Amino acid sequence: MLPFLLGLSILWWMYRGTDWTDFFQCVTNEMHWSWMLLSLPFGILPQMARAWRWKMSLEPLGEKPRRSTCVDAIFLSYAASLVIPRVGEVTRCGTLKKCDGVSFTKSLGTVVTERLVDSLFMLLFTGIAFVSQLPLFLLFLDKTGTNLEGILSRFTGTGYLVTALCVVTALVAACVLMRRYALFRKGKNMLHEVCEGIMSLRNVSNLPLYLFYSLLIWVGYFLHFYIAFFSFDFTSNIGLWAALLSFCVGTFAVLVPTPNGAGPWHFAVKTMLVIYGVAEPKAILFVLVVHTIQTALVVLLGVFGWIRLNLRPKVQKPQRANFTPTTHETLTTNP
Repeated sequence: MLPFLLGLSILWWMYRGTDWTDFFQCVTNEMHWSWMLLSLPFGILPQMARAWRWKMSLEPLGEKPRRSTCVDAIFLSYAASLVIPRVGEVTRCGTLKKCDGVSFTKSLGTVVTERLVDSLFMLLFTGIAFVSQLPLFLLFLDKTGTNLEGILSRFTGTGYLVTALCVVTALVAACVLMRRYALFRKGKNMLHEVCEGIMSLRNVSNLPLYLFYSLLIWVGYFLHFYIAFFSFDFTSNIGLWAALLSFCVGTFAVLVPTPNGAGPWHFAVKTMLVIYGVAEPKAILFVLVVHTIQTALVVLLGVFGWIRLNLRPKVQKPQRANFTPTTHETLTTNP
């Protein structure tokens, strides 16, 4: 309940003074829908690449899920996270268990590995974006005579409060997740399988392809975000590197467990757009439209995946029979 309340509170604060007549007029008359539609395939591609990569990491563990099941499980997991933040990881592991008989704990271990790899790629993207924009920020500060204290003074007390709430919520969520994962320590076999899944990266048959899929995921996410900039005249002139930094800041904001990052993502990306010269009302409009359309895509893919999973026949992993001979059978076979 807390994630929903946090997200709604931030959205209410951001949009409390919005003129909705101007908003709908901008969407219907000023927005270039062709660019927005062009961005949608790049919202689908990362989810499919994540599924292909996941299948690769499961194969060294002796698990052979169907590629289509992996894709649909990913679609469903993203949609599930809209209802309960961060539940998608558990949902997709449970889906493979139910549909293809894949070990839940092994698949969960591979998800942990994925998160570590994704974190490294995210840090790489952020480092590149920050370095690319550092000269611009330094030049801006030099030309305007602005110092860091002057920049910080532009933030209102409410802005600081929102930032503090996001940080506190992220820390609380991290503590809760750590306690939940600690439950696996009660079973040695389960913990062993989780660790086995985490270490599966060592035995991936094609590591370059695994890394390519990882890169494809983040490039797809970025293009899904960046192409939407051309949907509005007031964001179409923002450069590639500025958009990349805005994307990275928004990605870190999504770590706050609200449905699809609603609230923290809006606040973070809006702030970056304002820094790059977009008028605040226009920046607020941009983040609302883009986030709403991207969330709708996640919902549609989730419904599509759920339908396909229910129509597809389930495959249960064959179980080895535990045969214990009776006394009569033992005497018969061993006279």
